[in-house]
Amino acid sequence: MSYKTWFITGISSGLGLALTKQLLLQGNRVIGTVRSDQPVKALVAEYPKTLSVLKLDLSLTDSIEAIVSQAFRDAGRIDVVVNNAGYGLFGPAEGLSTHQIKHQIDTNLLGPVLVTRTALPFLRQQGGGRVIAISSYGGQATHPGASLYHASKWGMEGFFESLAKEVAPFGISVNIVEPGSSRTAFRGNAGERMGELPDAYRDTPLGHMLSRLNDKGYIAKGDPEKMASMILQLTDMESAPMRLILGSDAYDFIEAALEERLFSLREQQTQAHVSDSK
Repeated sequence: MSYKTWFITGISSGLGLALTKQLLLQGNRVIGTVRSDQPVKALVAEYPKTLSVLKLDLSLTDSIEAIVSQAFRDAGRIDVVVNNAGYGLFGPAEGLSTHQIKHQIDTNLLGPVLVTRTALPFLRQQGGGRVIAISSYGGQATHPGASLYHASKWGMEGFFESLAKEVAPFGISVNIVEPGSSRTAFRGNAGERMGELPDAYRDTPLGHMLSRLNDKGYIAKGDPEKMASMILQLTDMESAPMRLILGSDAYDFIEAALEERLFSLREQQTQAHVSDSK
């Protein structure tokens, strides 16, 4: 096995933490970012030679370039860059504050764009590497009450799909990971961050969806450890898929969304051809 150096944003919990632990256990080196190093102090003590932690809040976009550049300079070479940090903001669009909207877009979309933009010259100079974007099935399928979250993830997917075509000539691979629900703190944190719900929305599909976020009896299907393992396998594939779907619920939601769009597209086929100039 060839050991690699990984740069991962948001390693203090969830999928980022699961991925970091598996990488370290296999002998890889990880440079991870956190907003607070308290949750990973024990892990740093366990792997003092192969785990480095840098403080980074993606919503503070002016600090991103310096942190990512420092990581590459310190490591000498980074083989895989994982844009993992992010969170869910839910609530009716009219119930979200400007600050909430900006924070969601800065963290989930602009942050990963700036991390990657900074990493690309280093990856080109070293002759290649891999960039992974942790999106969501919400990057292709939507629910009411998640408009800003979907906006961030759809934007992320558009950016990274286009980027893959730009950087392939330099030996840089790009993959988008689309997890479904998993047994992490994502759902609980999202429930705490919801925007205000105007009374008009309470008895609508949006209101019902938001109420489910606070369902204490809900248990997600997805296992973050298994998801992390599949991401590791992705990096060893000769012909890895552009999009890696993780979880049966993710597959079902994405399949339904794509079928609906394809049906609508084909309904308009004749109309589209009629409008062409002759």
